Amino acid sequence: MGIVKKMLGADRVLVLCTDGKTRVCRIKGKLRRRIWVRVGDAVLVELWGFQTDTRGDIVGRYTAAQMEWLKQQGLLPEWMFQ
Repeated sequence: MGIVKKMLGADRVLVLCTDGKTRVCRIKGKLRRRIWVRVGDAVLVELWGFQTDTRGDIVGRYTAAQMEWLKQQGLLPEWMFQ
């Protein structure tokens, strides 16, 4: 899980993950055609089998209501939103 920090183009985004690492993630093709991903969105990240510290795939996006619930439950730390 992470927060989108920057759009890089060519369906790639910079994501700050909950483990504190910043990864370059690509938006999977199936997801790319269905939803828009913007800066500040909470996304679900699937790490690659190799380069797990630097790369991943975005496999889902949380809605605003889901983000609020995650914050209330303490699953999204406050330091991610600064």
